Amino acid sequence: MKQMINVALPKGRLGEKVLAIFEACGYECPSIHEANRKLIFENQEAGVRYFWVKPSDVPIYVERGAADIGVAGKDILLEYSPDLYELYDLDIGKCRMCVAACRGFRDNTERTLRVATKFPNIAKTFYSKQGRDIDIIKLNGSIEIAPILKMSDVIVDIVETGTTLLENNLEPIETIVPISARLVANKVSYKFKNKEIVRLTQSIKKYCEDNK
Repeated sequence: MKQMINVALPKGRLGEKVLAIFEACGYECPSIHEANRKLIFENQEAGVRYFWVKPSDVPIYVERGAADIGVAGKDILLEYSPDLYELYDLDIGKCRMCVAACRGFRDNTERTLRVATKFPNIAKTFYSKQGRDIDIIKLNGSIEIAPILKMSDVIVDIVETGTTLLENNLEPIETIVPISARLVANKVSYKFKNKEIVRLTQSIKKYCEDNK
């Protein structure tokens, strides 16, 4: 019997794309497509066990060893700095982490910049490199409202198409970092299941390169 690789998949559209890649590489799992309430799906013949989790929880499952590997956005990895290996950039789920503000905004560097964001650590790291004094306003949703209501000067958030910003009279003024989905691995698993994880990673790399 093959040694099983436990895979944490992010729920949602990204996870569906990731699963399609894994299955195209020979790690199919028919039961994951069945209409049921199961939480864990496995195919012993393929040596794979999948489970769906909230995207921001993927690195936690991997870091803690509940999953051997997983797929997480670079934004989550930068924000939480989990202790794991980043194996490969899948080049999907692409977007960018940006600073955005109301149209015509001009930064007054003589006063503290108010920054609304879901990503306080990314924002702090970005502005600390500039030596800019900031006040972080941690929000969990509707970030775009903050500058409109004068609660913040700028926001730091993920921008995909920019449509939401445009519709709220906001605009991106600076790109912090490009974002995409990354294949990550638990450090202990990478040591003890090295052959299986390396084989899987190489299969995924070949598939992604062939389908660019």
